[in-house]
Order: sequence, then structure tokens, then C-alpha cells
Amino acid sequence: MYDRFTYVNPIKIIEKYYDAGSDAYRILVNHSRSVAEKAMAIARSHPEMALDLRFVEQAAMLHDIGIIRCDAPEIGCHGSHAYICHGYLGADMLRAEGLEPHALVCERHTGTGISAATIEEQHLPLPQRNFMPVTLEEQLICFADKFFSKTKLDREKSVEKTLASLSKYGEETVERFRYWCKYFSQ
Repeated sequence: MYDRFTYVNPIKIIEKYYDAGSDAYRILVNHSRSVAEKAMAIARSHPEMALDLRFVEQAAMLHDIGIIRCDAPEIGCHGSHAYICHGYLGADMLRAEGLEPHALVCERHTGTGISAATIEEQHLPLPQRNFMPVTLEEQLICFADKFFSKTKLDREKSVEKTLASLSKYGEETVERFRYWCKYFSQ
């Protein structure tokens, strides 16, 4: 069993589940590298937060590993689950690897987190529990992820564009993102 202080090679773990020559692999790795680079830049600019840089980098690289089990042909994924399930599906994959702390990032990064109440109210196809980022590392990776899509890999979205895309998920989601903008930008 690994803890968050153990070195793991994210690419080797990804290659257990993805064909390295596939579109899904290319998209996942490119997207994850962008998220990891942004998260690491923010973490380095905030030494007072005492973030675990190695864990941030590893978990950012693995946060979307579950997309392969979802039906998202536009990104080369031909699984049977709805895309919103990729977080908990990825968490299950990482738990099978003995990576519980990394698994928590997977299941808590979707949107700005998804509450059990939201799952119930919106009848989402997710287990009935909270999927809210808890640790600063989880929040940081969730925040960094919002700036990058998997369909426009070469571009980082602006704060304004990110807010606009999050607005369809409600005011609570927007407010959490705005808080992170202030918190991680100070």
C-alpha cells in the first residue's frame, strides 16, 4: 500500500490501462501534463501552504485515469459509463493499485466537487456520497483542471471562460471556483 509520500510513476500506471498509441492515451497524458504543470506552478508560488509537490504532480497526472471506462468517443474512450462517472471509476482503478490518496483526488475533482445532495437532487449516476475536494492538494488539482479541456489540448482557458463553462452547474460551483481564484492567486 502506498501513501502520498511514496514515489509512483504515473505514466507506468496509465500504461496498465491505456494503449500508449491510442488517442485516449495521448489526450489523457497531454491534458494531465497541462493540469500538473499549472498545479505545480501554483504550489511553488505558495511555499507557505506547505503542499506536497511530489504528490500534487503524481495525482494531477492520474486524476482523469477513469475516462477510459466512459463513453466519450470524441476523446477516444469507448467505455459503458457516463462521463460524469470518470472520477469514481478512476478512484476504483487507483485503489486497485494501492493508491488511496491519489484515488481521493480522482473521485473529488469533477466540477468543483459534487455533494451528495446534488447527486440526489439531480439524479446523477454516481454513488450517493460526497465527492468534494478536502485537502489543499485535492482543491488545487481540481482548480487547475478547470482551465484545460480534453478537446482543445493546446489552450489554457481564461478565468472568464472557465467561469462561463462552470455557470451551468450552479452558483455554488461558481462561488467555489471564485474562492479558489482568490486563494491560489494571492
